[in-house]
Amino acid sequence: MSFLAFFSNILVPLVLFYIIGFGVLSRRPVFDDFLKGAADGIRTVAGILPTLVGLMTAVGVLRASGFLDFLGEVLTVPASFLHVPPPLVPLLIIRLISNSAAIGLLLDIFREFGADSFTGMAASILMSCTETVFYCLSVYFGSVNVTKTRYTLAGALIATAAGTIAAIFLASL
Repeated sequence: MSFLAFFSNILVPLVLFYIIGFGVLSRRPVFDDFLKGAADGIRTVAGILPTLVGLMTAVGVLRASGFLDFLGEVLTVPASFLHVPPPLVPLLIIRLISNSAAIGLLLDIFREFGADSFTGMAASILMSCTETVFYCLSVYFGSVNVTKTRYTLAGALIATAAGTIAAIFLASL
């Protein structure tokens, strides 16, 4: 364990020195490359900022209006048929849109049921087995102006379903 602590403490400076050393040895203007990359990053952020604001606003409206709780109650019967605990339903829905809002729901689950409960463990595994599908699609495809996503949404939702099944199965062990 002490090796891992040492390795994690030295890894970031090692990578930085490697990048700078490689740039200097190959006679590249390292600082100019850094400034160009930073400028490109700021342009990308400016391009996707409206999408991010829209997603965050939508999640806030869903939580504040009570629609998320209503949708969770409506989907409780199909979820319990699939052996998904009812408190995980809102987490599943929000996880598709926003990770930070999903973490808020996860903390609520921990507070109510405990982290060591079946629901808490399933929620923890669920958070690591699923992705923020709509956030990733809008941000990543929006930043490079992709309009035809083909099977990306279907594949991402299938992967989320597989992650949900895996989370429930692993938590039940």
